[in-house]
Amino acid sequence: MQQEIADWDGKSADDIHLIYSRYYHAPAFISEALSLIKQVPYQKGATWLLKKHLEDKGHLTLQEIGSIYRTLPKLEHWESKLHILQSMPLMPIRKSKVKVVESFLRNCLADQNKFVRAWAYNGFYVLAKQYPEYQAEVDQLLDQAMQNEAASVKARIRNILKQS
Repeated sequence: MQQEIADWDGKSADDIHLIYSRYYHAPAFISEALSLIKQVPYQKGATWLLKKHLEDKGHLTLQEIGSIYRTLPKLEHWESKLHILQSMPLMPIRKSKVKVVESFLRNCLADQNKFVRAWAYNGFYVLAKQYPEYQAEVDQLLDQAMQNEAASVKARIRNILKQS
């Protein structure tokens, strides 16, 4: 799997789907993907594979999710950040990981990439649903974003507000 991710051009959806289809049933799929997230050259592919796994109703243990959250400060590619942000609704945040997740989300709100920013707002929404002490701040962040953010970010925020 590592070599196939290394050979992947980082763009072809068909190729990364093929990698997923070849490996997702393997007993070591999750552990290998978690290991690859920690290595910058493989982050984009490994986070995509884990996102696909979760979207396909795959299961991660709380320990595996904790491992993902521990790697957040090491994510370098905007696509890797985006994959994790998009997966957050499917990954409960343990109390012991709240601060690392919060820090990651704050950094993502300042990201130059508007998709990362948009999904960071969604991440804060997910955090506040699990930890209500964040709700007032999240409401304020969403209000400010609706005034100051790009149209594409506002579209994601409107989707968040519809869920409320």
